[in-house]
Amino acid sequence: MITEPRPPLLRRLPAGVWVGALWTALVAFRFFTRENELHHLLNYHGNPEDMPMVVTAVVTTLVATLLVRLPLLAVVVALGGGMFALGMWGVPEAAPLQFLIADAVVGYCAATRSRRVSLTALALPLATLAGLLLWGAVNDYPVNPLAYGGFAATVLIAWLIGNTVHQGRAHTEALRGRASEQAITAERLRIARELHDMVAHNIGIIAIQAGMGSRVMDTQPAETRAALEAIEATSRETLAGLRRMLGALRQGEGEPAPLEVMPGLGELDRLVEKAAGAGVRVALTRRGEARPLPSEVDLAAYRIVQEAVTNVVKHSGTRDCHVTVGYGPRELDVTVVDLGAGAATGTPGTGYGLAGMRERVALLDGEFAAGPRPEGGFRVAARLPLPEATAVRTPAVQTPGEPGVGTAVGTAVGTAVETAVETPVEVGP
Repeated sequence: MITEPRPPLLRRLPAGVWVGALWTALVAFRFFTRENELHHLLNYHGNPEDMPMVVTAVVTTLVATLLVRLPLLAVVVALGGGMFALGMWGVPEAAPLQFLIADAVVGYCAATRSRRVSLTALALPLATLAGLLLWGAVNDYPVNPLAYGGFAATVLIAWLIGNTVHQGRAHTEALRGRASEQAITAERLRIARELHDMVAHNIGIIAIQAGMGSRVMDTQPAETRAALEAIEATSRETLAGLRRMLGALRQGEGEPAPLEVMPGLGELDRLVEKAAGAGVRVALTRRGEARPLPSEVDLAAYRIVQEAVTNVVKHSGTRDCHVTVGYGPRELDVTVVDLGAGAATGTPGTGYGLAGMRERVALLDGEFAAGPRPEGGFRVAARLPLPEATAVRTPAVQTPGEPGVGTAVGTAVGTAVETAVETPVEVGP
């Protein structure tokens, strides 16, 4: 399995630790600048910098600690701080501050959690306000309905803002997924038409020649030899056509289709030179003993590196990346790490390139992972399984009965599907 490196220690600390450290530093500073600081912090005389500050520090620290894992409990803690602050008659602004903290947590729940959790978070402060209003009416306690109505309005506004953010994210993800599915479906249909027009006729000729050769094999050896020569020539033409079609599908509009054999990991040094010409410094590391690989694995690994480096050129805010190719006993590991200190500064793409790489790896029964790194930058990792025999076979002629023809067709379809998602741009000046 592909394992992500552990983030640095400081990033593993929860937010509550940082908030608590901030309040602790503030209190420690006040101990050195004011006398009887402990007495002030445990009492309140109309000064919000005394005990109300302690209540705010405790509430914010607990809320920051519980916000990610237990957001509903964070709402309860903020409301509890507001209830406690109601008893501080000399500091009227203490209770509204705690309630605003609860509003912020409600907005966070609405933006990042499910509808059930967000509605529960909304109901908690509304139920608390209704309970306080009812308690005041039963006990003849003077309450201001307009003030409670204003607090309820702030809760509703916070929830609506968070819900709008949640719906916007969901809509964006749905559009992105639909666009990706439509692109893949349309390209697969186009590939099917291309394959039918190019392959069906030649395969039909091969079948006819094979049938004729089998019938006259004993009586007319010369005709059998001619049939085999026709099968050989047609097979050559079919394989060459598949290569040309694959090259055409992988090129941008207006660019000529390459007629040469598809590249592999042996071309990485050339890719590094092209990337340097485009302003990207690529550090290439090879681990393990390099050996010949199956053509589909070799091509897939090269294209993954090429697409990842292209993404650095197009979308990353840095110009440094590290490529690692690991030759294992039964697998090939490819990792491309963007060495940027933060997120990309450019406008992010549609994500079709990542979908294409994932599709290519899935066709080879491999594993794929891609995403931002905790310490900054971006990481693309793929693990491609290798068959027991890893020698590359590139015969000049393959008959229809050999597995190589089916492999070539499968490789063409698999790599062209990736092209359906996003045609990669060659990295070069």
